[in-house]
Amino acid sequence: MSTLHTDLSAYYTSRAAISDNVYAQPDRQQEFAILRERAAALVQGQNVLELACGSGYWTGALAETASFVLATDNNPLMLQAAQARDLPQQKVQLAQIDAFELDLANDYSACFAGFFWAHVKREQQTDLLARIRQIVGKDGLLILIDDNYLEEDTAPVARTDAEGNTYQIETLADGERYEYVKNFPTDSALRKKFAGVAKDIRILRLQHTWLLSCRLK
Repeated sequence: MSTLHTDLSAYYTSRAAISDNVYAQPDRQQEFAILRERAAALVQGQNVLELACGSGYWTGALAETASFVLATDNNPLMLQAAQARDLPQQKVQLAQIDAFELDLANDYSACFAGFFWAHVKREQQTDLLARIRQIVGKDGLLILIDDNYLEEDTAPVARTDAEGNTYQIETLADGERYEYVKNFPTDSALRKKFAGVAKDIRILRLQHTWLLSCRLK
């Protein structure tokens, strides 16, 4: 049996060529259209810090209305994929930055992360939110988009650790196996987590995905 890898960045490097496949799934097109429209409306006129931008799918939606988007990712292959996308150069800048090592000037009024929060361990969440708060400031906008757990459509949870984080295992086309954190918070869990650090918490729960928006205190 192949080695079970646990490096999330290595996982995304290995699947870089298929990273956009999820956005082509027919049963998700309506949801993605709703989410793109909602995200674009929320960031209108804002300077946006995007975390874990991946191939730049959400970057394009943000750039439709935002004043400026700094799209960051710690994976150079993902940034290359984003660079190849037709993004407006006058409004979008790409940068290799690890979300867990954020240290930027307070030049942003909003932060967006698509399909990243699920990979943030529970014990890392408070620190990450504090780093975001330092950058976007009081009343800064935070927007998160992520997956729901669906019995018929989601890989089974392989294990749960002592902190309550859940993990999935995926075998890629090359036969390599990866284990990674993938949490699926309920609305109540999200509200409990953000109640102390945010206000105006709003959650849109669709069939496959959810969107949370809030203002940091």
